[in-house]
Amino acid sequence: MTEPRLIDTQGRVVRDLRISVTDRCNLRCVYCMPAEGMPWLPREELLTYEEIARFSRIAVDLGVTGIRLTGGEPTVRADLPTLVRMLAEIRPGLDLSVTTNGLELARLAQPLRDAGLTRVNVSLDTLDPERFRRIARRDRHRDVFAGLDAAAAVGFAPIKLNAVLMRGFNEDEAVPLARWGRERGIEVRFIEWMPLDYGHTWSREKLVPGDEILATIDAVFPLEPARVEDPSAPATRYRYKDGVGTVGMISSVTRPFCGQCDRIRLTADGQIRTCLFSLKEYDFRGALRGGGGDDEIVALLRSAILRKEPGHLINSPWFRQPDRGMSAIGG
Repeated sequence: MTEPRLIDTQGRVVRDLRISVTDRCNLRCVYCMPAEGMPWLPREELLTYEEIARFSRIAVDLGVTGIRLTGGEPTVRADLPTLVRMLAEIRPGLDLSVTTNGLELARLAQPLRDAGLTRVNVSLDTLDPERFRRIARRDRHRDVFAGLDAAAAVGFAPIKLNAVLMRGFNEDEAVPLARWGRERGIEVRFIEWMPLDYGHTWSREKLVPGDEILATIDAVFPLEPARVEDPSAPATRYRYKDGVGTVGMISSVTRPFCGQCDRIRLTADGQIRTCLFSLKEYDFRGALRGGGGDDEIVALLRSAILRKEPGHLINSPWFRQPDRGMSAIGG
């Protein structure tokens, strides 16, 4: 009998597909992109929505239960609700989410909700407008909050907030962001800065470790471990001891969670990456456009999954940062 799942040599079962729909973005965050000079993918190299939907259907048939749309910034791609609707039609109950900077949510929250999107994660690294401008290199702070309000108004729940803290920029915002999330019923997830920036400027000196962030919050709002609902989830969750919400910590650098990873990534130009830090990609655009049947796609996908790395090598002397940055890989 054919194995109905995607399983690697470590026994990890792939259930989570991250799809980058574009490498473009309407911000230029210092930990991700240079201010100018990004070499964007030619539009003809991007997968069409039909190609994305076809690949997704095959992946769902092989056991994928959740699809997250990423970028770049996914909402800058035209007619994103159309893609969401196509994905939602693959299977009832499919978990469809998006990670976004929120700038276009005021306009798109309702259409995305109507199309079948189930959850949103919004990235916001500071509550201060001037600091936002310095980090993101754009004066769009108020647009993020308008987007968050719109997402809540149309019924997205839960809404999660992703924040990256860096020394010299915003390391003092752990408590303010946690307080802001507590007051609004939004789980803030702090993400360690990873070596995935386009300019390769990452350094451990600028990294704020998850344990430090956790201790800083705990000193003001005492925390305790939350019940583990999904061992493969990237965030370790903590609940406030007074019962007012939760906070998440994604410590990819200092506390890797590779042993439970159930994710693969499809880049905007149709390459499968089995790890964020992979140095190898597997070309699926060629198969999708070359007349390959579903059986060929399945065989290629199984072959790629069997080569999924046991773990990343960030803390090894042999680590080499991928040539592509996060904006081209998808989060």
